[in-house]
Amino acid sequence: MPVTLDPGATRLATLEAIWRDGVSAGLAPDARGAVDQAAQVVQKAAQGGAPIYGVNTGFGKLASVRISPEDTETLQRNLILSHCCGVGAGLEVDTTRLMMALKLLSLGRGASGVRWDICALLEGMLGADVTPVIPAQGSVGASGDLAPLAHLAAVMIGEGEAWHKGTRMPGGAVLEQAGLAPVVLGPKEGLALINGTQFSTACALAALFDAMRMLRACVVTSALSTDAIMGSTQPLQPAIHALRGQPGQIDVARAMSDLMAGSEIRESHREDDPRVQDPYCIRCQPQVAGAALDLLRFAAQTLEIEANAVTDNPLVTDAGILSGGNFHAEPVGFAADQIALALAEIGAIAQRRVALMVDPTLSFDLPPFLTPEPGLNSGFMIAEVTTAALMSENKHLANPCTTDSTPTSANQEDHVSMAAHGARRLKRMNANLSVILGVEALCAGQGVEARAPLQTSNSLQYALATLRDAVPALGADRYMAPDLEAAAGLIRSDALAQSAGVDVTL
Repeated sequence: MPVTLDPGATRLATLEAIWRDGVSAGLAPDARGAVDQAAQVVQKAAQGGAPIYGVNTGFGKLASVRISPEDTETLQRNLILSHCCGVGAGLEVDTTRLMMALKLLSLGRGASGVRWDICALLEGMLGADVTPVIPAQGSVGASGDLAPLAHLAAVMIGEGEAWHKGTRMPGGAVLEQAGLAPVVLGPKEGLALINGTQFSTACALAALFDAMRMLRACVVTSALSTDAIMGSTQPLQPAIHALRGQPGQIDVARAMSDLMAGSEIRESHREDDPRVQDPYCIRCQPQVAGAALDLLRFAAQTLEIEANAVTDNPLVTDAGILSGGNFHAEPVGFAADQIALALAEIGAIAQRRVALMVDPTLSFDLPPFLTPEPGLNSGFMIAEVTTAALMSENKHLANPCTTDSTPTSANQEDHVSMAAHGARRLKRMNANLSVILGVEALCAGQGVEARAPLQTSNSLQYALATLRDAVPALGADRYMAPDLEAAAGLIRSDALAQSAGVDVTL
């Protein structure tokens, strides 16, 4: 069932459905009036004598070159072809479709000056499963995501390449097979298609959607780990977190407390426990994961605004056609850097819990490396090393990208956001984190089962049952790689968090 895009007011849940479920999308019908009106303004300006950037001039450093009306179509076509300079692996189909929907949202605000035909073709491509091949490298995040968006626009004019129902084909052939016709670009239309932050924003949104799954999973794995090492739930008491007042911290502590309610393991050591306090990776999980949640929520707010924004140049406004810099993706770059910090820190503290559980000097009588016959078996020894490697990799990847500006385009674009690769790296970070949390789930499940006949809480038993459906308990050593992948899959699919009933949201 297609979803309706309401320019200026589309919510993240709608965008996630386009990305995750592959639904098609179209603009709300009432968007057409503003689109048509702006297109008329641009058509009139193209015939006038006043120089207007991108309408009757060249681009970038060549903005001082005047273009005659009869060369308008050639100007716009050349713009698209010359900017198709992307390299590297292709962007994933689901994220490309999200990028297309974001471009529709931007054009649908009626400030870009394109004809409705442009919007209709984008809608038709989404509906007919025509997905341009977008090389993922080549954008610096200003003047918009030029190269990636040019590859999108190339298919719309019958050039480039696209996927259609699983087959990669030349753009013109794909449109013909799908019953769609390429467009001939009018004044400013090529510029409107390639100026904008939709590539960076789509990549950042995709990462955000998966990052929230990581956050929900870490609530479950940390609660399981706390029971596995017979940790205290006193640090989850609401009074502690109310005194600080950080909303993410409060939400994580409440969710963990709910998950652990009724645990026999917890009740067994409330009295006479020789340990006064647990290590920080147990005791401070609400503070760390809660701070990460707050970062994700802030990034979500930024990206939802950006998804609905008009980010090309120049813009058709009530004050005339105005040249500005909305294409600069600094807000997206900052949001991507914040998501990266959150992912790195969720993984860092989770990895310390894995290390805690495999260490017999710290795990409160769990067997060394969580194996029933240590020495003959190595158990989770190297699985823990793998989490350390991935944690370290994510730390390196979390270094900020927005501070790495470099001048381009003959110094016309002398400060850029680097939002594109800042957002793209997040996919790799999410993948790494899913393995870290998957290994934590395996270790914590093994530890909780070692406490039998004591049982964990009902909620965590549901999570443990989901884990055991995918990965049996570890007895004698076996080939471990499939176990790690299966556990990571439960994190990525949200199955572990859903089975436990975790309700933490953006």
